Amino acid sequence: MQQAEQQRNNRYHEALIDFLYQMADDELTIGHRGSEWLGVAPDLEEDIAFSSISQDEVGHATFYFELLSELGEGDPDQLAFARTANQRKNARLLERPNHDWAYTIARGYFYDVFDHLRLQELLQSNYIPLQKGVQKILREERYHLLHMETWFERLAKAQGEAKERLEKAITAIWTDLPDLFSLGQSGEILREEGIFPISESTLYDKWAQQVKALFDHSGLTWPAKQNETLENGRLGVHSSDLQDLLNVMTEVYRSDLTATW
Repeated sequence: MQQAEQQRNNRYHEALIDFLYQMADDELTIGHRGSEWLGVAPDLEEDIAFSSISQDEVGHATFYFELLSELGEGDPDQLAFARTANQRKNARLLERPNHDWAYTIARGYFYDVFDHLRLQELLQSNYIPLQKGVQKILREERYHLLHMETWFERLAKAQGEAKERLEKAITAIWTDLPDLFSLGQSGEILREEGIFPISESTLYDKWAQQVKALFDHSGLTWPAKQNETLENGRLGVHSSDLQDLLNVMTEVYRSDLTATW
């Protein structure tokens, strides 16, 4: 009995850590990509908005890394900056370059719907430190989602180049969507142990229902669902885009590994 209980505890611990890495890496990666619009956004208002949103995302990543540190994973700064690309658990979509404004908005909207749904489900998580932290994060993410949704609808209802660029961005993003909804190697355990209460397919269905409603409202064509691939960022399989991102994001950290940032 004692051995079985220990095995279950180990299973819970491993699944929780894997999931927290997914959330931390998602937020840190998209936060860095958003920060790249500083000084080059379409107008001053968006320059400020994206700076604020990116700061929030990095703050959320910090919270998840701190939870990981409390669970014995090490120093939060090292978890954020010293891990290699194949140790990262973020969805591949988030590591892609920003391309143009339409791509950034479409990716931001798709991700924010997903993240908002993920956070809402975590209000039912039995891991109390995560459940409590999510309550505050959700308040900030609602504003992120509203901002991205407003811009997405604006581009979708525009004529000419704006809508053409958005449609091109959607086509490009769609091929990278599948692993966004992956829960990695511990999906079933997360649900069985009460850490994250729903399945990957249910998470996707909820996302698709919400996003498709805006597609229909805006006169956009709903693309066919992409098949699952072996290129799953949740399993550490990434594109060269992530390494390029890490080279920039960790440059200051790597300049003095003994410093406290």
